[in-house]
Amino acid sequence: MKILVFGSGAVGLGLSTFLIKNYSDVTLIARENVCNYIMEHGLRRTGIFGECFLAPSECKIYAHLNQLPAITKRFDYVLVCTKSYDTFTAAKLLKSFPSLFDKKTVFILFQNGWGNGEVFAHFFSEQMIFNARIITGFYRVSINHVSITVHAADIHIGSLFQGNLASVKPLVDIIKSSGFPCSVTDVIEKDLWAKMLYNCALNPLGALFHVPYGALAEEKYSRDIMNEIIFEAFAVMNASGFKTHWKSAEEYLSVFYDTLVPSTASHESSMLQDIKSHKQTEIEGLNGALLILGKKTSIPLPCNRLVYNMIKFIEQSYAS
Repeated sequence: MKILVFGSGAVGLGLSTFLIKNYSDVTLIARENVCNYIMEHGLRRTGIFGECFLAPSECKIYAHLNQLPAITKRFDYVLVCTKSYDTFTAAKLLKSFPSLFDKKTVFILFQNGWGNGEVFAHFFSEQMIFNARIITGFYRVSINHVSITVHAADIHIGSLFQGNLASVKPLVDIIKSSGFPCSVTDVIEKDLWAKMLYNCALNPLGALFHVPYGALAEEKYSRDIMNEIIFEAFAVMNASGFKTHWKSAEEYLSVFYDTLVPSTASHESSMLQDIKSHKQTEIEGLNGALLILGKKTSIPLPCNRLVYNMIKFIEQSYAS
């Protein structure tokens, strides 16, 4: 079984440390600077799942797909770990290397946001596309060092397109045996929308206020904003025909404040990490995706619009 991890952010590198340590046939595609550094210094993971160090000789890592050895056989699984704003570019690039994949290859999207599956479906059969839901905090300490800071639930892998779930079972078993909790689900839409609610409320506000998630739940002012974001998200989700595990915003908010936020209270949002590094954020795939659905359903989302505009202003300020 051959696995390709496409994307070298915190999630991609973090998952790779589990897979490579316990299953050798794993290939990574990373940005050139990351690739060169890991080839010289190795890959390190710390945090709540323990420490792991992979020597350079243990890492099959390349900067481009065209650098793979000519004898490379097709991959059975491709774990897409790019940022959501790179989904189109990733799918288009992968499609341009047909010798690496066939109709049995399974693409699992380990990404934030909503709409990534639809983008991939423009390039690959829907039956080849699966989504993963992760509620685990991966923090990029340095170019070759990832720390896992919080963990709220298993990885869930499923299909938004009624794909054959048996096709992802071997990968799920490998991830589990490597020490990372993982399971197959037939309700991935509900899982992804649960994460959308969570991320749209916490990720941008954590970035705007420069605080971890727990601090946002402690103050009335930030709670009021998060409540509005979630009420608006529920309205547009329902109007668009999607569902999650809770019937109402009120029901979700109870779980959000009592269980979800406390379990990840110390986590610093990936959007804050991006802003600190003057990088593009994933706001388009989160609150921006809600705004697109709001436009389609004629539902106003003033609080989400405000938060979206504030993040976009910050992005533009350092982009210029």
